[in-house]
Amino acid sequence: MKILMVCLGNICRSPLAEGILQDKSNQLSLNWEVDSAGTIATHEGEHPDYRSIEVANKHKIDINNQRSRPFQISDFDIYDLIYVMDESNYNDIIALAKTENEKSKVKMILNELFPNENRNVPDPYFGGDEGFDNVYQMLEKACSIIIEKYK
Repeated sequence: MKILMVCLGNICRSPLAEGILQDKSNQLSLNWEVDSAGTIATHEGEHPDYRSIEVANKHKIDINNQRSRPFQISDFDIYDLIYVMDESNYNDIIALAKTENEKSKVKMILNELFPNENRNVPDPYFGGDEGFDNVYQMLEKACSIIIEKYK
């Protein structure tokens, strides 16, 4: 199973989602590859935001080696599922899809917790540390469901 997590800049939400899901899959010895990307290339090559690193570390997940990268059209061919963090990311990725199969791979991550509600994972970038903790909790719950659904 190959899963891609996508947010805007690939420095806050999607690195956390990648780290959480990869950690869960590793604990179960699943042969999963999890990666993350952004819909913009502004932060390409950068580490995740230090606050994402800190909240992951609090939960014994190391995301220090991740680097931001932009979403590529070829990601549709590589990944089985593409989870996006919010409606804007969803629309940006769907706009790049050329086929119905590609579109069917793109899912709002919080729909795993709240089916068909299309809730957004809030971007914690301009908020305080509490926002990162809240985002972590949301993503941890969604990733637990993803593991159970696809393992």
